[in-house]
Amino acid sequence: MELYPRIGKNFDIKVFTNCRFGMMSWAVLAVTYCIKQYEVNGKVDDSMLVNTILMLVYVTKFFWWEAGYWSTMDIAHDRAGFYICWGCLVWVPSIYTSPGMYLVNHPVHLGTQLALYILVAGILCIYINYDCDRQRQEFHRTNGKALVWGKAPSKITATYTTTTGETKSSILLTSGWWGLARHFHYVPEILAAFFWTVPALFNHALPYFYVVFLTILLLDRVKRDDDRCRSKYGKYWKSYCEKVRYRVIPGIY
Repeated sequence: MELYPRIGKNFDIKVFTNCRFGMMSWAVLAVTYCIKQYEVNGKVDDSMLVNTILMLVYVTKFFWWEAGYWSTMDIAHDRAGFYICWGCLVWVPSIYTSPGMYLVNHPVHLGTQLALYILVAGILCIYINYDCDRQRQEFHRTNGKALVWGKAPSKITATYTTTTGETKSSILLTSGWWGLARHFHYVPEILAAFFWTVPALFNHALPYFYVVFLTILLLDRVKRDDDRCRSKYGKYWKSYCEKVRYRVIPGIY
């Protein structure tokens, strides 16, 4: 099974399933549920508007940052098999948008103040998630010379041996967002999902399935990525973990 399978020279299967179909269908369905609620109820409640706006902001963030996506585990390490392709063609459009689907027939009126609080909190989480990825991307683009939170970055230079026997080096960022925890960027991502789900309030557990699933998915990814980096970097990864002690949540885990 190939890492980057193609049809012809230009059609990249992984890019199509992950980005073009998966993410674009997410945005289309989010808007579709908003329209459907209007058809069913004659209006669009503020809860649906908050849900739809936050999802569209998140998808827009993804495409704004799309170049950075090529270095993530999905693209760089996971092969284009059932896990990736079926997930992006079926699971993402249906499950990731499920809070909006629930709100179609279960409208909730939040009130202007609560709706704005949730909306602002969700946008803030999406921004932090973006800034985490942007910070690391800029750090690597400048070979560790970019300022991090206004200061010279703290880093570890690690060497490793490739499968072909070559010795290469890589720099590991240990300051900024990446000094808080090794996978801190997953915290605002999970919280963003919570904030576009919480407009449904707590009348039913069904809308929160995606948040629970995402949390399990990302925690599993944390373990897989840690195991991969430990095998790749050896003693350097041990030094990195000693400097950045927590995996996801500073002071807790």
